[in-house]
Amino acid sequence: MKAVRLHEFHARPAVDDVPEPKITGPLDVIVKIGGAGVCRTDLHIIEGQWDERMHTPLPYILGHENAGWVHEVGSGVTNVRPGDTVILHPLVTCGLCHACRAGDDMHCTSGAFPGLSRDGGMAEFLLTSARACVKLNPETRPQDVAALADAGITAYHAVRKAIPLLHPGTTCVVIGAGGLGHIGIQCLATLTAATIIVVDANPDALKLAEQLGAHHTVVADGGQRDAVADLTGGRGAHAVLDFVAEQGAEMDGWAMTGEAGSYFVIGYGGTLHVPTLDIISTERNVIGNIVGTYNDLAELMALAQGGKVTLHTRTYPLDAAADALADLDAGRVRGRAILVP
Repeated sequence: MKAVRLHEFHARPAVDDVPEPKITGPLDVIVKIGGAGVCRTDLHIIEGQWDERMHTPLPYILGHENAGWVHEVGSGVTNVRPGDTVILHPLVTCGLCHACRAGDDMHCTSGAFPGLSRDGGMAEFLLTSARACVKLNPETRPQDVAALADAGITAYHAVRKAIPLLHPGTTCVVIGAGGLGHIGIQCLATLTAATIIVVDANPDALKLAEQLGAHHTVVADGGQRDAVADLTGGRGAHAVLDFVAEQGAEMDGWAMTGEAGSYFVIGYGGTLHVPTLDIISTERNVIGNIVGTYNDLAELMALAQGGKVTLHTRTYPLDAAADALADLDAGRVRGRAILVP
């Protein structure tokens, strides 16, 4: 089969011919990929930022946002069968540890992460598990929903945590209206009564944000902190969802968070420099976010199939993976890039 493999860090991945995966365990599922999202994390992987944490042997197949059709199942699989349309929770989890039993799949003590810790889905076929499969309506096109498997639940997971803070009369700032942010805006608009302020450097992204439910948009041109202060009466936001968190956005996010407010860090790459006195004197919170749970994905798909959340995508053939990554890195992709084998 064709697969997009990373052979060395700081170099373009290659499209290689590799053997198809095989069923080896009773709960294994092989999925024929219909869409694989191209994520900013893939750029960070190529730069070697995840190597210290994952220690994944090179070469390996990229791709952690995957949807498609069940191709083959192990002897113990009962929840899906060949031909079913599925989107895949990004982790392969054990189901037995305390985190799994608590519904906190993302912190499974023995979980594997296709695309980061083992071969992923930028390929014709992917090996995953029955626990990762969320069954979809058969008319769903996998390429239309694949990025919800990571970008979608990452945004939804953060919004889900912020919901108790965002009652009527509150304000939420969204930094970044790109691949994750445009999903977060829709989730906020659907699930909360907050006033939504979106900050982005790209005017086209801000136009999209307005269409998706933003009440106010702010151009990140150096005056964004003052603009948010004006829109919040000088108080700052009750919650800030930062889908960028690098190149200075992380300090903007902290500055835009009001007293007793919460700064949700979703993007990454920057460094937050905050005196501890500022934290305790204002009772501001910094909350980290990493992907989301299986239940988050199931809930998000209910919103998506009900028309409440839609992905704005640009598709590429598998052979054009390098072009998709380059376009993402250069900011030429509005929404999400999707590889279609």
